[in-house]
Amino acid sequence: MAYRLQLGLLFAFPVLVVALLWALGKTIPVPVLGRDYVITMPLPDNEPAIGLPEVLGPADPTRPLVVIDAGHGGPDPGAVGEGVREKTVVLGLARALRDRLLAEGGIRVAMTRDEDRLVVLGERAEIARALGADLFVSIHADSAGEKEGVEGASIYTLSETASSEAAARFAERENEADTVNGIDLSGNDRAVNDILVELSQRRTSGASDQFASLIEREGQGTLRFHPQPRRSAALAVLRAPDVPAVLYEAGFVTNPREAEALASPEGQERFAEALARAIRIFFARQSGG
Repeated sequence: MAYRLQLGLLFAFPVLVVALLWALGKTIPVPVLGRDYVITMPLPDNEPAIGLPEVLGPADPTRPLVVIDAGHGGPDPGAVGEGVREKTVVLGLARALRDRLLAEGGIRVAMTRDEDRLVVLGERAEIARALGADLFVSIHADSAGEKEGVEGASIYTLSETASSEAAARFAERENEADTVNGIDLSGNDRAVNDILVELSQRRTSGASDQFASLIEREGQGTLRFHPQPRRSAALAVLRAPDVPAVLYEAGFVTNPREAEALASPEGQERFAEALARAIRIFFARQSGG
């Protein structure tokens, strides 16, 4: 009896598999007698691309737009201190700045992330460009490794060498189908586009430097800065040729006292107050007001 049952299952199994696939709408190619019989097997869709974030604040599109970028997120914790992760600290700071700007009115705000998720590094500045942002502020926190007592915020802008290299790469990549500062590059002579992108990058770098100076000035007496707060580097999030951008290292999460201050409501409010003031002055200067 057991032998007959096993034999029956052996013949029934392929039929059951095909019936199951047919019921689920899945398909496999089955060549029989010179013909191809196909059972359709729809594959799952690829992971959807991250859409552009919501723009908050005034509905007037002529109002200046700042994109706030909380670094890291999701599986990427960033710098790690004792019970503190960079991704959590900077998201709290980014939300505080957003709330402050919206409460004061007159400025539109978008965030690259407003939850604990990863945004691909190359997408962060591209989000700002796609939204037509007037300013991009990337917020991070630092790690001093085993060094003790290291503290203070730093403000990064794109280095001059990296700025020229970024302009050259952008011109090479976008020469046929993009705009920079509202100028359509498509159809132009390559040499002309190279010059236009280089000029735009220089103008953007100058505006970024002005904003960095304003952060340092408006943060005096409110924020704790590193002894050498102004720095430049070849950072990917700062390479857009037409959006002024800074990367603000809020402090060191490996310093327990500083990490606690950055994560506190009082510390976040001090940060938001100083940065919001610098942003408003920057936009006022840009508009000639």
